[in-house]
Amino acid sequence: MSTRFTEPAPAKINLTLRILGKRADGYHDLESLVVFAGLADRVTLTLDAPLGLDVDGPTAASAGDVADNLVLRAARELAARTDGVRFGRFALTKQIPVAAGLGGGSADAAAALRLVMRVNGIARDNPRVMAAARATGADVPVCLDPRPRVMRGIGDVLSAPLDLPPLPAVLVNPGVPVPTREVFGKLGLQKGETRGAAGEIDAGRLTERGALVACLKSQPNDLEVPAIAIQPVIADVIAAIERQRGCLLARMSGSGATCFGLFDTDAAAAGAANALSSSQPTWWVAPTTFNASARS
Repeated sequence: MSTRFTEPAPAKINLTLRILGKRADGYHDLESLVVFAGLADRVTLTLDAPLGLDVDGPTAASAGDVADNLVLRAARELAARTDGVRFGRFALTKQIPVAAGLGGGSADAAAALRLVMRVNGIARDNPRVMAAARATGADVPVCLDPRPRVMRGIGDVLSAPLDLPPLPAVLVNPGVPVPTREVFGKLGLQKGETRGAAGEIDAGRLTERGALVACLKSQPNDLEVPAIAIQPVIADVIAAIERQRGCLLARMSGSGATCFGLFDTDAAAAGAANALSSSQPTWWVAPTTFNASARS
């Protein structure tokens, strides 16, 4: 019987991100159309070993102290809520840039929870799992079942999975830090202040690529302007993506600094990635597909 289990941890993309206000507790209410990329970290759990974590991979050097990693935090949050949970040693292979607006740490934590659920026979709808996900981080719940959704509240109110079309895409990160707290701070919202109302994304009508892209153009990322104020190179990244042949839309994901471009074909996305890598060799560039398994 196998004692080693593996789960992918796909990058989370905020196709839209509207900040609706700041709550009395200091957290921000939001509305975001979230999808997942073909690019993923990989989390492995080996049973019959002490709880621990090893990290490797291309972006491992930026992952920080292992003791603070969300993989271990998620495991401990679930253990605190469930008696007799069987664990082991985790191994994390990092492909997703760290602190880049792609939810890499949250995706890793969610993958760890899925692994623990698998080896312990815990049902996906077990409320203790979602409670552990929420306690680990605001983006962990949406990553727990990585399918397209609308995310609201502080990230804890999720729509049912959405049937969105696959989107050929390019991800680009210029390698600059963009502290999330500073980006939100640039909005200048006071506790209790609101900026709008939720409910403007009618995702049920977005099963065709053209309709989806048209919707995205009407729904911005409200953190893009403040992030550019902190790191102006983000505007350069977006402009460089927009100049590529076949680009349908270019935008920043999350609080940055990673930006994405949507393209009309996989070949156009691959061509754009090659051109961007050649012209900007210090940027991290990756062709991918959002919602690759949306119809599976």
